[in-house]
Amino acid sequence: MPEVRGWFRGPVVTAGMLLVTIAFALPAHATSTHATPTHAAPEPPPVAESIPTYDVVLTIGSGGLLHVRETITYDFDRGGEHGIVRRVSYRKKNRLFDIRDVRTSSSTGAPARAETAKMLHDVQISVGDSRRRVRGRQAYVIEYDVAWAFTPYPHHDELLWDALGGDWDVPIGEAAVRVEGPVPLKRVTCHAGTAQSSTRCLRDRDGPYAVDFTQRGLRPRETMSIRVSLPKGAIEVPPPHYARPHWQGSWAGTAALALALGAIVLLARRPAPRRYAGTALMALGAVLIAGDLADDIVVRGFWAFSLGDGCLAGLALVITGAAAAWTQRFRAREHAAVTGLGD
Repeated sequence: MPEVRGWFRGPVVTAGMLLVTIAFALPAHATSTHATPTHAAPEPPPVAESIPTYDVVLTIGSGGLLHVRETITYDFDRGGEHGIVRRVSYRKKNRLFDIRDVRTSSSTGAPARAETAKMLHDVQISVGDSRRRVRGRQAYVIEYDVAWAFTPYPHHDELLWDALGGDWDVPIGEAAVRVEGPVPLKRVTCHAGTAQSSTRCLRDRDGPYAVDFTQRGLRPRETMSIRVSLPKGAIEVPPPHYARPHWQGSWAGTAALALALGAIVLLARRPAPRRYAGTALMALGAVLIAGDLADDIVVRGFWAFSLGDGCLAGLALVITGAAAAWTQRFRAREHAAVTGLGD
């Protein structure tokens, strides 16, 4: 019988190998009743926007001017955007900074036209083109100068600067900040994170006139804050500039505004005032408001306004005048309704 077994062995082995090969070659959906049709392939996951790299160079001039150069690599999603928006603070509480000579470019060929607008406390720098969308990874360079950035102290002069802005809604993969000075930099520190929680940045290459910091994995709204202390006289430091507080009214102006709000109730219970009394009060109040705001707005722009006693008194007159005008019209309509009913 060895001959018979030998005769069957070859075909059986060959058939078994053939069956195994066919089983592995069959597509997976042929053996499953819940398979996905070939024409309904799953869509790829959406691409999240992010900033892979953010490089900043802060150059301190001997005249006290700070030159900032930011190189931002931005990953746009598939839908694309018209560009990026960088907000640079020009007012912190009542301290003012002068953001000037803004210049932008792109090494990847993206539209890089710059438009600046002064908001409440920030200069908004829009880089791009409203008529064109960009997608994928793009690189932008933003340069500007900052005046009045240093604070003089009796024995040293200090710079405290938010290098990244802290208002990005996307994560930053890796950020690097380099500080360059005209004199040896011996006291330079960096903290990363938010105002409520921060850690020391990683100190990279140091030189006598330059210090480098890096930080990875910054979450949205996190930034890198740089503090530089220079010996007195190392650079020329212009005196800092301050704006008046947005609310500068004294107790007298606040009381006038409160009385005007109370006058609304009193006017509703009194006889109708003269026909044009309300209009006259509103016009006089508008003149007082314009006169009080003109000093701030004409010199420093609309967002530098402050509410002083003159402005509060004007608001009180406008409120009282509006209440008087409304009361006069209401009484006139009421009288016309009664007169028509009597006829």
